[in-house]
Amino acid sequence: MATKRCEEDLGGVTLKQLLSFQGSVMPGMGGRGDPLVWLPDGSGILFKSVIGGSSNIWRADLITGTIERLTVDLGSVPFIQGTSLMDCSPDGRWISYIGDKSEDDGRERSSRVEIWLQPVGGGVEKQLTSLGAHINAYSWSPDGRSIVLSGNRYGRYDIYKVEVPSGEALRLTDDTLYEVHPVFTPSGEHILYVRLDDTWTDHEVIMMTTGGEKVRTVVKNTGFFDYIFGRRFGYPLVSPTGETVVFPSHRSGWINYWQVPITGGQPKQVYAEDSDQTEAVFSPDGRFLAFVSNSNGTLRLTVVSMDAKSPGESARILVDPVLGVISKPAWSPDGRDVAYILQTPTAPGDVWVASLEGGTPRQLTSSPLSLVLQDKLTNPDKVTYNSFDGLEIPAYLYVPPDRKPGERFPALVIVHGGPTSQFADTYYAQVQYLIRKGYVVLMPNIRGSSGYGREFEELNNQDWCHGDLCDLVASIDYLRTLDYVDAENVGIHGTSYGGIMSMAAVSFAPGIFKASVPHAGYCDWLDFEEEQEKRHVQLLRYELGDVEKDRDVYVRCSSIHGVANATTPAFLVHGEGHYPRSHASLKFARILEKEYKTYEYKVYPNECYYVRSEENLREMYPDIVDFLDRYLKG
Repeated sequence: MATKRCEEDLGGVTLKQLLSFQGSVMPGMGGRGDPLVWLPDGSGILFKSVIGGSSNIWRADLITGTIERLTVDLGSVPFIQGTSLMDCSPDGRWISYIGDKSEDDGRERSSRVEIWLQPVGGGVEKQLTSLGAHINAYSWSPDGRSIVLSGNRYGRYDIYKVEVPSGEALRLTDDTLYEVHPVFTPSGEHILYVRLDDTWTDHEVIMMTTGGEKVRTVVKNTGFFDYIFGRRFGYPLVSPTGETVVFPSHRSGWINYWQVPITGGQPKQVYAEDSDQTEAVFSPDGRFLAFVSNSNGTLRLTVVSMDAKSPGESARILVDPVLGVISKPAWSPDGRDVAYILQTPTAPGDVWVASLEGGTPRQLTSSPLSLVLQDKLTNPDKVTYNSFDGLEIPAYLYVPPDRKPGERFPALVIVHGGPTSQFADTYYAQVQYLIRKGYVVLMPNIRGSSGYGREFEELNNQDWCHGDLCDLVASIDYLRTLDYVDAENVGIHGTSYGGIMSMAAVSFAPGIFKASVPHAGYCDWLDFEEEQEKRHVQLLRYELGDVEKDRDVYVRCSSIHGVANATTPAFLVHGEGHYPRSHASLKFARILEKEYKTYEYKVYPNECYYVRSEENLREMYPDIVDFLDRYLKG
């Protein structure tokens, strides 16, 4: 049944095609995912893709224009693994990557997530590290003879130096605090890394010799919470001259880049703008800094001259998509070009190259499905509406294609995860599917979302599932202004924090939404704080407060305490998982059942808590539509 449904014709496309289109290139956003890597001779660019169904590294040849696969199945890598999962040695000999080469013996699958090397010209891969630890991040030495990494072999993240190709490892730090994201200075004589405080909110950029000696602090940064131990703050960015360190900071109210002498001193802002800046990279000669600027979900490529007396005065936008997300900028070895990934609502992510001198950017890769789907996918409208307290909420509005005059549709409000995250100008396979099944889809960036400044991001602190839920309820008033929307039949759906808000809608806004589909949500923060992994506990402490002092906040924000008032039918979906957090949806389901509420509950096998595999998504999405049809279409 699931296979037949996913092969259903949806206006010239199928669900299988929509899902396959999603994985052409792995662009990531906001520091996640793999970088683009130029080969040192400038002849090609390395990128990671799941073309063909498995994760691999590919090379785009800039001379011939051909695309070549260089690896054979990298294996899976857990989400909490490092940001720089792929790189090339400075001498161009080795491709390095973090991969899981575990073998399933039929009883238990033990992880072998390590750094692996493969000759650029082809050949047998080689396991470099044998730490048996999560590897947070790594960097090559300038001479290519060693790699420095952060790993948690002894239960916390420390810095290690590993010789190439022997794999001999030397532990350089031993601190109770997390020490992550190490890089070599251009001379190769020192290493810089980031040390987090015990709340993961304050950062120190630390400098030491390659032997772990003469340790000193270069700069301190405060008030910048890192959900996944340092990933948001990222690597210290050392200028090619070795004189300056660039780092991100929230101190202006936006995530902007600041610079400080490597010898220490007062930080100065590189370029002030009311946009979050991410993914900065120096040109090879250090004269320019390129980074991504985010304005309401559109991410552009900005370049500033670091030679200028005031770099901000020299800022210029190199690539500015009308609708799209640029990520992973990477300078060519000669400093004349910048490669990047461009993703749009109708294209999943391809590699492009723009010249510093201007002109039309050149596209290097294209999904095999692009020609089939390019005219069949739907772009959203960017809209805004006001919440009940007057706060302006930005949103994406998707309308079913080929809408006929007078035709009206039920609507689905989708909530993103996080909560510190946002919807952007990217491709969403599920949304393209839902609008073809006859639903208007609204995707609001409610209070607490990132990308709109620190003040907006912190508006839901100690107020989860209340002020932000009001933003979602207010969206129905906006939908009533659209003559093609049946605003009496609006559902709500989301994953992770979106699942949390979908549960909250059931408990705290009974009957407002006519159907709710929480995917991998949570309902009891006291229970969550006791059972969850550390990064989630850190998030709760940052957003909700101390579990003892602010116990009333934890209770007030837990939707499990409002189930008795529920009138909205709910469909709870999640993966089977392996840990206590896997049972959060089950706990909500049991309370719904206890109170004689209308609900359905389904678990999808061979998943973590989230349902992510194409096979299961091809079953889950039609399941969701079946449920919504029952309650929103009658």
